[in-house]
Amino acid sequence: MHAALKPLAWIKGIWKTKNPGVGKYPTIKSFQYCERTTFGSIGQPMLTYSARSWYADTKDPIHYEVGFLKIMPDTNRVQMLLSHNRGFTTIEEGVFENKIIKLKTIYIGKPTEGTRPPAITELRRQFELVGDCLQHTLCMATENTPEVQEHLLATYVRECN
Repeated sequence: MHAALKPLAWIKGIWKTKNPGVGKYPTIKSFQYCERTTFGSIGQPMLTYSARSWYADTKDPIHYEVGFLKIMPDTNRVQMLLSHNRGFTTIEEGVFENKIIKLKTIYIGKPTEGTRPPAITELRRQFELVGDCLQHTLCMATENTPEVQEHLLATYVRECN
């Protein structure tokens, strides 16, 4: 692991939901989901990242996102660059302190066609180590719901390092 990543070493590994997470939003029916999230090292000042989720009851796939969590060396600033299977990309920036990473989108890109409305206008997420578990909260705003609202909340256990 790159030396610059030492402050984020706690998040490296494969994480799986401990119990089904909860998905909700004002415009959809609430649901439960399972997810496997991986933070891996490639020897540079960034971690690879992937998260794949599925409905807890039917096992049907929901979402898949891949990218990188980059640290700005010698700072507490991070960037998350992601590509989402729903046809958009995001750049999120934020900070980490202790065992908490807070991120907010600064860019959301989408192709001219092939994505379904409503468009996402903002994402905020937090990863927090709580005991031996990783908690992930994702909040979202869309063109139909302009105020940021909690969308996903899940707690993960480490599957392996």
